[in-house]
Amino acid sequence: MKKKAHIIKEIEAGSIAEEMELEPGDELISINGTEIKDVLDYHYLIKDEALTVLVKKANEEEWELDIEKEYDEDLGIVFEEGLMDEYRSCRNKCIFCFIDQMPPGMRETLYFKDDDARLSFLQGNYITLTNMSDEEIDRILFYKLSPINISVHTTNEELRCRMLHNRFAGSALQKLQRLKDGGIQMNGQIVLCKGWNDGEELEKTIHDLAAYLPEMQSVSIVPVGLTKFREGLEQLEAFTKEDSLVVLEAVHRWQKIFLQHYGTRLIYASDEWYIKAELPIPQDEEYEGYPQIENGVGLVRSLQKEFEDYYKELSGDDRIREVSIATGVLASPILQQLTDQLKVKFPKVTVHLYTIINHYFGTNITVAGLVTGGDIMKQLKDQVLGDALLIPDVMLRHGETVLLDDLTVADMEKTLQTPVRIVQSDGKSFIDSIIM
Repeated sequence: MKKKAHIIKEIEAGSIAEEMELEPGDELISINGTEIKDVLDYHYLIKDEALTVLVKKANEEEWELDIEKEYDEDLGIVFEEGLMDEYRSCRNKCIFCFIDQMPPGMRETLYFKDDDARLSFLQGNYITLTNMSDEEIDRILFYKLSPINISVHTTNEELRCRMLHNRFAGSALQKLQRLKDGGIQMNGQIVLCKGWNDGEELEKTIHDLAAYLPEMQSVSIVPVGLTKFREGLEQLEAFTKEDSLVVLEAVHRWQKIFLQHYGTRLIYASDEWYIKAELPIPQDEEYEGYPQIENGVGLVRSLQKEFEDYYKELSGDDRIREVSIATGVLASPILQQLTDQLKVKFPKVTVHLYTIINHYFGTNITVAGLVTGGDIMKQLKDQVLGDALLIPDVMLRHGETVLLDDLTVADMEKTLQTPVRIVQSDGKSFIDSIIM
């Protein structure tokens, strides 16, 4: 099999690569005489302070560059392939897979199911371990790559095979012990499905995961997301308020046990459980640094704390401003509380908060990150929007102005005849976007 060429896509301004006169289109051949297999090799090899880098230019000329740099200093190279290798697709057919619940006609990349350990280190993706060979475990242990994020779901091996529709899914969990023995830090995730891995099965899973402390640093519990496109899929039910109360009782009980014996809570429930159960969001210190915030654990409290800290610095005034905010069902009550509080110091600032119902994926989907441009435009077409419409950055494809349904911010501005501003998901940005 022909070795994959590692072609340079971009050179970062002011970087070592720019100083060495590397250019897009150049090919990286080796570092310190070692050929690069993928991004794991690359990041490991460039840590050295003295490098010999072999590059093939577009005209086939080879350059051997001697580089002296600080330890861990990056070269400033962006490759055409982020992994410097082919992406590995998922071998499972999970009963809760969100991609299987998407409508036809969306962009092709949204249908790709990845289960690639390298993306766990690079982007924080969660993997099931079913796609990981012993050789890959060896490489992780050799490079001492941490943390790795793992979709556990259940420690009942038979049940895990059924939930992932993969006969190797149960035995794949044995890799957890190798990672622990190698000192690799881990974060876990449990997607909870009613009648499957909740109740006694959840109790067993939480109990079993304690064996991987302290390398297992945190475990999040998130409810399954159910769209309206589930024809031909396993029948799953949404969790009710009463179900959420039961889940939170178990989480809080285990948190107390772990805190007493291990000095950490280990298990965390995503914000959705608290909102659905109509219980207060835990305090800042209870999230222990927010290790699972990317999984929706502590997002609300983090936003509230950042809001409060910045709010205290503001003296307020009589500035006149009118804006609108589009958000999902889940976040709407929280944002309403914050905008009401902001009006105390800025009484002449008017905020129209619009809760966008997710008709595209179905009304069971309530998070802002899955709101589409089409739903926003249809529901706000004849509404008062003021000087600008504010939308959170989680609605957009990373680094771009495109929403899930391929409609753009420009499309929204044209239809709604109002400037659209993208707001980062922190308290200071939230306040500034409203008052400035």
